[in-house]
Amino acid sequence: MSIAHRIRLEDVTVLSDDWYVLKKTTFSFQRGDGKWQRQSRETYDRGNGATILLYDPHRRTVVLTRQFRYPAFVNGHDDLLIETPAGLLDNADPEKRIRAETEEETGFRVREVRQVFDAFMSPGSVTERLHFFVGEYEPGDRASQGGGNEAEGEDIAVLEVGIDKALAMIASGTIRDGKTIMLLQYAALNLLPPAASSAQAEQC
Repeated sequence: MSIAHRIRLEDVTVLSDDWYVLKKTTFSFQRGDGKWQRQSRETYDRGNGATILLYDPHRRTVVLTRQFRYPAFVNGHDDLLIETPAGLLDNADPEKRIRAETEEETGFRVREVRQVFDAFMSPGSVTERLHFFVGEYEPGDRASQGGGNEAEGEDIAVLEVGIDKALAMIASGTIRDGKTIMLLQYAALNLLPPAASSAQAEQC
């Protein structure tokens, strides 16, 4: 259902256009009771992105990255952040972009990938829509050491951990990145269920 008829744009001001675009927009929104209310919001436009969870169904392992994130650091996370490989689309096809980004960050050459959902990660202020992918891998799929793009300030370490350990890292607060938690939970429910559950399913 479209709600475009309930929005009247009044003014748009660009506050910053350095790394990405920050705008202040004044508009009127028609509330549920029919009244029009004038509002003002700031939106940060960094483009859309994609992320992927590489998983080995036979060894029950996943591939994650670890890197420095300044915004997380200034908000109290005094450590490197553990994440799934991800990157901005830069107007490219999401599947094509995530393949390139995965090899750049992790060194793994992705074979088949599957998009499982997309989501707005911080819709109160950030316009980004993130495409979530999963893909199987084997140890032999690693073509390089990865590490990211040094010219862009990336210094990425690659982690391979079991799914059970990864879930425990969420519970302990070691993994705090939202997109990573979402994909790990998806994997636990749909791709790499607990060994006991798998055994019971085979007996049925």
